[in-house]
Amino acid sequence: MTSMYCRVATTQRELDDALRVRWNVFGGELGLMGGKAPPTRREVNCFDTLETTVHLVVYAGREPVATLRMLLSNPEVALAMGGRLGLELEQKLDLSGVSAPGRVFAETARFCVLEPWRRSEAVAHLQAGIYAESRRRGVTHWIAAANLDTDSSEDAALMARVAAHRGWVNPKWKVRLTTPQSSPAIPASSFYTAVERERAGQGNLGGLRMPRAPSLFARKMGARFVAEPLYDASFHRFTLPLIAALDEIPESTLERFRAMGGVLRRAA
Repeated sequence: MTSMYCRVATTQRELDDALRVRWNVFGGELGLMGGKAPPTRREVNCFDTLETTVHLVVYAGREPVATLRMLLSNPEVALAMGGRLGLELEQKLDLSGVSAPGRVFAETARFCVLEPWRRSEAVAHLQAGIYAESRRRGVTHWIAAANLDTDSSEDAALMARVAAHRGWVNPKWKVRLTTPQSSPAIPASSFYTAVERERAGQGNLGGLRMPRAPSLFARKMGARFVAEPLYDASFHRFTLPLIAALDEIPESTLERFRAMGGVLRRAA
């Protein structure tokens, strides 16, 4: 049986592993990057090399199979963007209403698992790893934008209604979009069928599907959605902004983390 473990990337090789997994999922498998594929087959952006950025990589033996990026508050970024937290999402969201004494926010993003490993323990290792590292760094809340698997504004709006119907929206968080939404007039990737949309139009939201990412965050990590859908032009997909309090992660999830033992390996 292949051993699996999660590491905080501390070497060039480990960072490279994270960027290659991201490309393999977002660019290769899902085809979300658009344009001509870069010759290096790495998915990179300007936040990846900041001192306040943490990359986690899950390995199955020696093979990198999953990754996640966590951005900690960065004063340089906050100054440049005129925000408070210095996180990437502040380019599109007003997060001034979430700051409070004792709250330490981090932004989680680039959560991806190679397709053959998506039904394995890789997801749990990644979740347990980011939880352990966040606790070690004093993080109290995560903020993220869950992929909705669609570029349809109609479907994204319906998903927000379904999330509210399921009790996954927390109105206490004051978060609003600050940039105009510009999505395709003719969607290329719809999520709901015509029958499902008709049911929703009749007010019947029970039983309607939700994409895997928001369902996973809401059920397993106690996340709650805090704003209307946000279109990510880089990936040609709508996302749904969320906040998760580490103290409110379901006990069943924490029990699973404890049962896994010391899943987060650090450099010697």
